[in-house]
Amino acid sequence: MKATYIDYSDTASFSDTLLAYLSNDEQLKPFYGERPDFEGFRAQIDRRQDFPHRELLVAQLKEQYGAILEQSPRVAAHVSLLGERNTFTVTTGHQLNIFTGPLYFIFKIVTAIRLAKDLKAAFPAYNFVPVYWMATEDHDFAEINHTRVFGKKISWDIPAVSGTGRMSTASIADTVKQYCNTFGLSPNADRLKAIVEQAYLQGLSLADATRTMVNELFKQQGLVIIDADREAFKRVFIPCIEQDILEEKSVKAIANASKKLEDLGFQTQVHARDINFFYLTDEFRERIVRLQDGRFEVLHQDLYFSPDELKAEIENHPERFSPNVVMRPLYQEIILPNLAYIGGGAEIVYWLQLKSNFNQYDAPFPILVPRNSAMITDDSVTSKIFRLDLTFKSIFKSADALKSEYVRRHTKHRLNLRDEWMELNSIFGKIKLRTHKIDPSLGASTEAVKARLKKAINSLEKKLLKADKHNYEDALIQIERVKDKLFPNGGLQERSENFASLYVKHGEPLIDELEKHFNPLDFKFTILY
Repeated sequence: MKATYIDYSDTASFSDTLLAYLSNDEQLKPFYGERPDFEGFRAQIDRRQDFPHRELLVAQLKEQYGAILEQSPRVAAHVSLLGERNTFTVTTGHQLNIFTGPLYFIFKIVTAIRLAKDLKAAFPAYNFVPVYWMATEDHDFAEINHTRVFGKKISWDIPAVSGTGRMSTASIADTVKQYCNTFGLSPNADRLKAIVEQAYLQGLSLADATRTMVNELFKQQGLVIIDADREAFKRVFIPCIEQDILEEKSVKAIANASKKLEDLGFQTQVHARDINFFYLTDEFRERIVRLQDGRFEVLHQDLYFSPDELKAEIENHPERFSPNVVMRPLYQEIILPNLAYIGGGAEIVYWLQLKSNFNQYDAPFPILVPRNSAMITDDSVTSKIFRLDLTFKSIFKSADALKSEYVRRHTKHRLNLRDEWMELNSIFGKIKLRTHKIDPSLGASTEAVKARLKKAINSLEKKLLKADKHNYEDALIQIERVKDKLFPNGGLQERSENFASLYVKHGEPLIDELEKHFNPLDFKFTILY
């Protein structure tokens, strides 16, 4: 593959807040820690030297992987390295989308892998382990129960139960068949089918199935996959659970930070609640709320606790307390020796809301690194782009804009009426002067007539352009097809399409090519062809 890069701002696909962060906007500096550059990482390494839970982390990872670890020597080596004081993680996280979901799932992980290698090159005395944090406790099954491959939506339609990681894959066989049937016949298709069936047709939980598939795709790169839905990890988190629930400690800090961001004109993504934990069992995941009489209720379950009873429940069963979107990042940073979090644009924005909450819990705040964003095409589409006199930068414009620009560049006629309007404008200046001499109040009427004429002239220009488009119908159809190919459903390819179509075409080298061309700290949109 070949690669070219453009600024994120040129794609018109990312928020102003993210662009401000990337451009080092002074107003955002109070809302994050170190900058995402090597100088920032040097300082972050010093800050994270005394991580206290290495023995626990290594033991839990070995238990979670089980026999898979014996078949993944690079992963096993990384797990062992996590027991050493000079080893740190760079982490990305995502929900358990079936079959990895949209393409950016893969991009997130590759960004973590490449960043870990870049850090090792910059700081050879230390080790850096890429980590994928599985959002196993998330309960929004409707967001993850489908994927799109070769333009076809594949869904696993069953009732949601508890945290999605605990759901059984016993009923997913038909969905697996539909997914694999899109691959066609080729060695790469057979390889991918084997990976999918190994993961999803063994009756595993969705968490274990996801680990199996992702590990098979990335074990050569040493990716470590963690499921934090474990009692041993939650026990370390008990002080934060108690303070958030019993003291409502988090809501004020996050709300204040969010208001400050909004007052500066930046968007926010999440809202803290008075209590930012769910009560989690194998059957349900429901919010905990405080009642007016001081008791705590688990919504929709007829389950109540006094403050003392709830404190005892936290102490005895911390695994039953599941952090929401504003507390999960804190949990991550407490149980991992982490330097950086790699997230999408919306994730980076909501992490900016959390810095003050980390401060009050005296927890280290990671360096925020936007994941690599990319578009992958081929020589045939690329040649069409250039034949149409387009560029990789210009294709991010709307199809209508590209068509209009194409016609204006190639037309044999003059399609704008600017010269004529300048003449008319001069005439109206004379008319306005004459009317003013007769009656000054007629100035407004003159301007109204001028405005109507300007609108008519603009409308006529559009009709001229539309009429001339018929002379370039073949080229305009090609523009439409290029846009549809590169922007399925009108959005970025990475946000809807599954990686399977690319894997079937490129095979195992796909991951290596992505890693080769991604530059996590350059902050450019990557186009591969």
